[in-house]
Amino acid sequence: MSTEHPESFGASATSLESGPHPASAASPSQAASAWERQMLSDLVQANLKEQQAARRWKMGLRLAWLLFWVVVLWQIFSHNQTATNITTPHTALVNIKGEIADGSDASAENVVAAMRAALEDTGSQGLILLINSPGGSPVQAGIINDEIVRLKALHKKPIYAVVEESCASAAYYIAAATDKIYVDKASIVGSIGVLMDGFGFTGLMDKLGVERRLMTAGENKGFLDPFSPQTDAQRKHAQTMLNHIHGQFIAVVKKGRGDRLKETPDMFSGLFWTGQQAVELGLADELGSLDQVARDVVKAEELVDYSRRDNVAERLVKRFGAAMGEGAWRAMRASSPIR
Repeated sequence: MSTEHPESFGASATSLESGPHPASAASPSQAASAWERQMLSDLVQANLKEQQAARRWKMGLRLAWLLFWVVVLWQIFSHNQTATNITTPHTALVNIKGEIADGSDASAENVVAAMRAALEDTGSQGLILLINSPGGSPVQAGIINDEIVRLKALHKKPIYAVVEESCASAAYYIAAATDKIYVDKASIVGSIGVLMDGFGFTGLMDKLGVERRLMTAGENKGFLDPFSPQTDAQRKHAQTMLNHIHGQFIAVVKKGRGDRLKETPDMFSGLFWTGQQAVELGLADELGSLDQVARDVVKAEELVDYSRRDNVAERLVKRFGAAMGEGAWRAMRASSPIR
């Protein structure tokens, strides 16, 4: 039977506890493997976050476009919904401002639609065309002039023109059809004439040694081309056309103003006059402002504006459509040299 020595046993136990344990020590290969797993996990998480962010942006962009088009459509369909059948007596107002041209606020489409709405309203006692325009298209002005004559006969309501800064050329073409024209003493009135403008660069091209290569089918197809010389026959044809339109303008003015017109040799030469001079010449009737005419002539001081204007949404749509159309036109033009 052996004898136990506690001291030696304790020493051995102590040495065992203080020594390294093989299971708890990580080898270098295990540490590298754990680092790789962590790195892959981080990459996967980052990729998922990027995909989620991209989906959110895509969804947000789609919602933004949807909201944009909803607003555009709402603006278009709610635009120009002027309250009709206003039972209280009022003076209807339609603005004719800026250039009179197709696509502008003062186009025949906008002005005619506004005039119809104004005169069809049972509460309107009369219509004032508030004019501040240097002129524009004789075609657009002629359409408005004809419609004024028709609407006066149809609705039996007076239509007056009130001039602010200017009522020249095509603007006066329109005003001549109204019952009376009221002006400010410093307004610009008249310019009863027609013009066709452009430039010619043939002399400059000769000096620079540039040759214009224009091919046409029809000897006069390119007679307005600024890089080609203009013949006497072409110039005569253009002048005849201008004289014809000028004659139409003069006839409209004489018909509209009648005996009030005090014709002078310069009246239809394209000159213009102040409002005070226009009254003396019979081109206008009296001095007066918008509020004054509504209050003292129409006898309905309340003004209701029926003017039609493109709102922001419509302008955006038109610009977008114009850009698309221009792109298509350029593509077609590039594909074919004949036009």
